[in-house]
Amino acid sequence: MTETAATDTATATTAPVAPPWDATFEQLVREAVGQFPDGNELTMDLDFRSAGLDSLAVIELLTLVEETYGVVLPDELLTFETFATPGTLWATISGLTPEGH
Repeated sequence: MTETAATDTATATTAPVAPPWDATFEQLVREAVGQFPDGNELTMDLDFRSAGLDSLAVIELLTLVEETYGVVLPDELLTFETFATPGTLWATISGLTPEGH
């Protein structure tokens, strides 16, 4: 492998991956997690609890998500697992929308 090819390969594997969600979702999450600094990257595996999302904020986020995306999360999806990370919440929302956001 040439030096250029090795550099290209290293760059490709370390390039940041864009989150699957839209800007609206990111804004809703940032507002719900009040302590999350604006400059920090919102990642798929961010632990919501560690980031400061308490039970009241979960209810507020749930309401905003349902209103914004026109979905209703059924009772069986109202779990700690659904609201564990931005990735798990987005996957749930995507599964409920006709477009799959």
